[in-house]
Amino acid sequence: MHPFRAAVEARDHEAMVALLDDDVVFHSPIAHRPYAGKAVVGAILGAVLRIFEDFEYEREIGDPAARDHALIFRCTVDGLQLQGCDFLTVNEAGKITDFTVMLRPLKAVMAFAERMNVEFAAAMAALDA
Repeated sequence: MHPFRAAVEARDHEAMVALLDDDVVFHSPIAHRPYAGKAVVGAILGAVLRIFEDFEYEREIGDPAARDHALIFRCTVDGLQLQGCDFLTVNEAGKITDFTVMLRPLKAVMAFAERMNVEFAAAMAALDA
């Protein structure tokens, strides 16, 4: 099991952030530009933890020793089933350097986007404080 998967399944935000490289780049399914940096991506992951309900990884694709991993998940957002995949690239130290998320179906993605806009604004305000 990939360490990031274990951290997410334990809902351990601190462990999730510890696995991020300082210069990690996050590609969001609802933003037009990527986000960079451990603090910002950590805030995003915290917001996602608050939004996703009944989260469960269904399977993991990739050799444990490989640099690239795909973690397929399902969850619920506002009563709508959401399916997605986390694509992770790690460096030699095992830190996540690139993190891309894909989501479907559209109706659930739109519900997630609405919730995430509020959570993301609050998370960014907390970082600036």
